[in-house]
Amino acid sequence: MLMNGSLYVVATPIGNLGDVTRRGQEVLAAVTTIACEDTRRTASLLAHLGIAKPKLVALHEHNEDSISERLIERLLGGEDVALVSDAGTPLLSDPGFLLLRRCWDAQVTCVPVPGAASPMAALSVCPLPTHEFFFQGFLPAKAMRRRERLQAMLARDSAVVFFEAPHRIEACLADLNDLAPMRRVFVARELTKQYEHLLCGPASEVLESLQQAQAVRGEFVCVLEGAQPVPVGEDVSAEHQRLLQLLCDEMGPAQAARLVASYTGMKKSRLYDLALTFKSV
Repeated sequence: MLMNGSLYVVATPIGNLGDVTRRGQEVLAAVTTIACEDTRRTASLLAHLGIAKPKLVALHEHNEDSISERLIERLLGGEDVALVSDAGTPLLSDPGFLLLRRCWDAQVTCVPVPGAASPMAALSVCPLPTHEFFFQGFLPAKAMRRRERLQAMLARDSAVVFFEAPHRIEACLADLNDLAPMRRVFVARELTKQYEHLLCGPASEVLESLQQAQAVRGEFVCVLEGAQPVPVGEDVSAEHQRLLQLLCDEMGPAQAARLVASYTGMKKSRLYDLALTFKSV
């Protein structure tokens, strides 16, 4: 009886080619087929590793359905297949989920081969509290949807890890500054690459630093600071909480916090964090 092959989900370097693992290199050298986003990028990695190029199959959002069927046939025929992304650990905002799910449905063994991952690399050097975090992935491209998503992220009491494209990073930081000017954000640009750049602070300061350094190109991983709990009682009386909640029913949390801060003299940042909890209910 012919044994099924295995699908190896292999992490590749996110920048520095020295970050490939020995096991990852061995798997890429041993499999019959490698499914990848961009065959040119994967071919360059294999050339660097001195691996004679096996059959490379492009797998991306436009062809994943049909390519997955062909790969399943090979796996059921006894071939081993590796799945890689252009950089880092596959399936973290990368194609390949449909193939993975069909492998499970077909009872094909799926084997993780861990290694580099930009979210974990960013978290490892982030000075913000990250004992709990939520992985958001890429933010929506549309401006209105991005602001809505950021508002929901700001309501979380855990840190939020997200990706942003170079042509949208300035608009994203401007939105954050408008929605929560005191909330800190950690931005990691071009992790493990020659022009790696790490910044942390309020969004306005981070944006200004990026613009001054002319460093708004490249790959960005961001970590948004979680909302700090707002003590009740002496800090925010029940009366002022009720006022804030009523205002939140009619307007955005930033504007509501600004009005109550002006009326009471309390810190707008503390009121804003409380306003976000009303909006998230």
